[in-house]
Amino acid sequence: MDRAVAPVVSTILLVAIAVILAATISVFVFDFGEEVEETAPVVGQSSGEFSAQSGNDGRIVTISHVAGDDIPVREMEVAVAATCSGRTQRGRLVNLPLESNKIEQSNINGTDIFDNRYDTGYSWDLDALKSESFTAGEKIEFRIPDGECGLTRGDTVTVRVIHVPTNAVVIEQELTAR
Repeated sequence: MDRAVAPVVSTILLVAIAVILAATISVFVFDFGEEVEETAPVVGQSSGEFSAQSGNDGRIVTISHVAGDDIPVREMEVAVAATCSGRTQRGRLVNLPLESNKIEQSNINGTDIFDNRYDTGYSWDLDALKSESFTAGEKIEFRIPDGECGLTRGDTVTVRVIHVPTNAVVIEQELTAR
């Protein structure tokens, strides 16, 4: 009986080696291996502010990058969902960085709820949207005028900074009008 076991064991071992070799070769030949995707920047801390302008209609939205990785501006979009008098309007800032001191129509996807009139005496900081990267210590600001979206007390604005290559939301802030 001892002699009959040896051929069976050797046959099983040969088949197992053939299967392992076939699997290993197919991974290399057919590239079934897991591809390493680009990882999204990690923003460890962010903050947001939603402030009314005294004497003016509209509100300024400020999103601050407090701590974490730099985000290349050319790889990001800013998605905004504003609940204005019970209706949700969605707009997105795209094709960044900005080429001028104002938000152009080519930078807006969806509903235009953004104030494009930067040179009319209103003040907000668009520098982060014009730079190469959004880094810790910087802020994104834009204005939502009442004519585009009449925000009243209790209305909300949700701002998401999206890393486009990975489709990851790296900053999300929900702000409520006071």
